[in-house]
Amino acid sequence: MYEPTWDSVGTHPLPGWYDDAKLGIFLHWGLYSVPGWAPQVPDIQQLLKQEGPGQMLRDNPYAEWYLNTSRLEGSATWQHQRDTYGPDATYDDFVAPFDAGTSAADMDAIAAACKDAGARYVVLTTKHHEGFCLWPTALEHPRKGRYHARRDLVGDLRQAVLDAGMRMGLYYSGGYDWPYNDALLSNPADATLAVPATHDYVEYATGHVRELISRYEPSVLWNDVCWPAGGDLPALFAEYYNAVPDGVINDRWLEPTQHRGAVSDSLARLGGLLVQRFWSHVPATAKSLTFPATHHFDIRTPEYATFDEVQQQKWESTRGVGHSFGANRNERPEDIVTATELVRSFVDIVAKNGNLLIGIGPDEHGRFPDEQLAPLRGLGEWLQVNGEALYGTRPWEIAEATTTEGTPVRFTQRDGEVYATLLDLPEREFGIRGIDAAQVNDVRVLGVDQPITWRVDNGMLHVTLPERMPVAPAHVLALGRGVRAQRSE
Repeated sequence: MYEPTWDSVGTHPLPGWYDDAKLGIFLHWGLYSVPGWAPQVPDIQQLLKQEGPGQMLRDNPYAEWYLNTSRLEGSATWQHQRDTYGPDATYDDFVAPFDAGTSAADMDAIAAACKDAGARYVVLTTKHHEGFCLWPTALEHPRKGRYHARRDLVGDLRQAVLDAGMRMGLYYSGGYDWPYNDALLSNPADATLAVPATHDYVEYATGHVRELISRYEPSVLWNDVCWPAGGDLPALFAEYYNAVPDGVINDRWLEPTQHRGAVSDSLARLGGLLVQRFWSHVPATAKSLTFPATHHFDIRTPEYATFDEVQQQKWESTRGVGHSFGANRNERPEDIVTATELVRSFVDIVAKNGNLLIGIGPDEHGRFPDEQLAPLRGLGEWLQVNGEALYGTRPWEIAEATTTEGTPVRFTQRDGEVYATLLDLPEREFGIRGIDAAQVNDVRVLGVDQPITWRVDNGMLHVTLPERMPVAPAHVLALGRGVRAQRSE
């Protein structure tokens, strides 16, 4: 049993199932699914680097931020809301169509789409920043009353996901509940100031998470943004681990300062304006959408992130199939990742000790845009052939190298066997740099029945592929147990 202290919950090990799973699906489902709209802009990391946090908020590509962006007068989303629904329409007008649509949503079909992508777990947004809950919570919203879906979407989808052989994780927005304090993010400082700072909100959020734990026992407890100060996080974590011993907690639980006032808030907003004004002078290393670590977590969760080397701390790359997590009907085909790009990105992430949590968004009827499903289908088909090089693997001595012809290579290992994944179809004959293959006694290509020709010269593995290779985003060489990373002199 875990005790309600940081020392106790800090002993929780990363569960093996999570490290083995590698791929999860991030389902963003809420009132924002009804409009399903955001501007056509680059991915959020690029937008932040180029334009700064203030402009990022106005042109936010995340459709799930519709409530906030549609309230920023003059923004593209503000104009879309007025043009589409009228100047007097409100966000709560989406409640009725959302309830009507989700009442008949096919949960088995949603779970099947995740399973077909090769996912081993699913994470659902039980409450996003809009404050609307997808389960019949017993807690009334102080401004909205019974502000939750008519159907128990969390419970019904959880059952479908479990029946499909996957694990179910639950997302909760602990940092933001915009209707709770009528928060509007327009200034960089609002990222902190928008977090409700009252004891009542701490109790409200804590009560929600406790309901989710007791009712649904999620395999992943995925909080967003931060956690309101003044509660007892060690007790909440202990309660979760005692209910779900092999559960996983993410890193977004940092508690901002409790000491707030009119003067300090005004100074913070002034500071935010100065940050935006002098954004071009901010170091490039600080221009990223990251979340500071809290006292304890099992995984880091950077958004749209890549790394050059193996990360010691287990991490989970979170991103949408496009520039949004929720479905954005305004996205163009070129905004959606291709199956080839997705496969190669996934391989790179796993080689560097990461999992991929890929976001898609159903509409209010529980249906996915086909353009969102297309890359996931491609990933699932590729994994059916090459999954042994990803599932259940661990990082190798090095993460990446190239062939003698310049093709990128990523490495993983399992039970001593090393896999080299070629992130393109290389020339028919090539060598692999960066490895010592002197002791290799077997080389095969996953999904290819024909034996391949290979030899070792001065430790370098040289491979000759069959004349006809299947068309695929990446090809995997299984190198057996004798390979070592090449040691520099």
